[in-house]
Amino acid sequence: MKGKKYVFYISLAISLCLIAIGVFMPSQLESFSNSSLDFIYNNLGWFILGSVFTFFVFCMYIGLSKFGHIRLGEDSDRPEYKTATWIGMLFSASIGISLVFWGVAEPVSYYIDPPFGKASSEESAKLALQLVYLHWGVSAWACYALVGVSLAFFQFRKKLPSSLSSVFHPLIGDKIRGPIGKGIDVIVILSIVIGIATSLGFGTLQVNSGLNFLWDLPINVSVQTSIIVVVTIIYVASTVSGLQGAMKHLSNLNMLLAFALLAFVLFLGPTQTIFKVFFQGIGDYVQNFVSMSFRTEPYSEGKGTWIASWTLFYFGWWIAWAPLVGSFVARISKGRTIKEFMMGAVFIPVIGSFFWFAVMGGSAIHLIQNMGETALATSVSTDVTSALFKFFDYFPMTTFLSVLAMVLVLVFFITSANSAVFVLGMFSENGNPNPSHSIKIIWGAVIAAISIVLIMTGGLAGLQSALVAMAVPLAVLMLIMCYSTYKGLQAEIRLTMDQQNKKPKKKSLLPEKEAL
Repeated sequence: MKGKKYVFYISLAISLCLIAIGVFMPSQLESFSNSSLDFIYNNLGWFILGSVFTFFVFCMYIGLSKFGHIRLGEDSDRPEYKTATWIGMLFSASIGISLVFWGVAEPVSYYIDPPFGKASSEESAKLALQLVYLHWGVSAWACYALVGVSLAFFQFRKKLPSSLSSVFHPLIGDKIRGPIGKGIDVIVILSIVIGIATSLGFGTLQVNSGLNFLWDLPINVSVQTSIIVVVTIIYVASTVSGLQGAMKHLSNLNMLLAFALLAFVLFLGPTQTIFKVFFQGIGDYVQNFVSMSFRTEPYSEGKGTWIASWTLFYFGWWIAWAPLVGSFVARISKGRTIKEFMMGAVFIPVIGSFFWFAVMGGSAIHLIQNMGETALATSVSTDVTSALFKFFDYFPMTTFLSVLAMVLVLVFFITSANSAVFVLGMFSENGNPNPSHSIKIIWGAVIAAISIVLIMTGGLAGLQSALVAMAVPLAVLMLIMCYSTYKGLQAEIRLTMDQQNKKPKKKSLLPEKEAL
């Protein structure tokens, strides 16, 4: 049993060291992280862009080729969750909290500070949604889908442990159970811990801004710590109740709340403009997808800086988040075919994300560009955490919309941490699909502690940079994963053909002459 927990003990020890560094040396941590980040952006940005595009091409290839009919499980298995619930869990467990945080702030930021062209103009308004769609489109979900389909195939089809090291079985065989496999799982666990801690840190800051906006509650560490403690108790309790219970209901609740908020803004806001923004943005995105995906601007220092700050940051962020989201998506996708998985996991969440930004960001830009409400742009540039609540100031029922948004943030907060703790438990117990409650409780407490330490020490930005710096080794790992998964799928096709050839052919019931 102890051997099975080596990954847990090593990962926990490193996580506790990070907490200690955050407490005693926050400035040094931030400085090191930023230096690493600058090196990556200046020297390896092309590698990150190329890797993400490769992931997308690979996902489309295996989804639409002869591999698409392979089921993630036995041939007799069928999906564990209904499609609507599955889609809701995809959103809740991944980028839901980030959508709420950046829904207004990011499009407006691009509008007032575009990578090229005149700022705060019609041109920058069109470009803003195009860039948002690049950052939140198929490139992001391809990272998740790659990890998800690879892990689900080897876990449910080949009956290997539900840990990321299993994906490399076609290349290293049973060494996945040795030091190499354990090293892979430790790297993955650390990326998940750091990623969810920084994300929950952002969520806490936004909730605190909302409470301040609505009820003048002070913005300070004490309030933020209280928020984290309360939410931690809730998400640990819901995790212990199991996926079939709390997670399913919270995901469904999330979808209802998100649809309610979207409906209010859609029908109370500039409805016709929102739909125009939505379709215009998709058209511009599809038309320029390849060129935007490879844009490095090698001849312009200023433009390169913008791309490093936004595009490379986001692509690195999605790579770093891929082990968490991909592992959870794999866990809830048993019984689906690879084609069904790819069409659902890559495109359906993307359309939902695009519409969210069209409603929130499109309405905000409309207020600034067409209605002259430049104060909204000023408030976004001043404090992105309060951007959503400032935006609601221009709508009727401001308080209701703000409260609804805060509840949505909290529920996304809970479900994101819920899925993270569950995946951490799986990896910590050698791929156990039903990890023990004690392991999940420990990881829940560690995540909360890291979030609190980061907020107290002001090191959130530094550790966020460290997460993106981890994108390079993870990208290398994921490129190898593409090859390993391809080999595994090829072997599965050959095995299926051999089994079909060995089946005895049915004899004709007619006499030989009549049969001829």
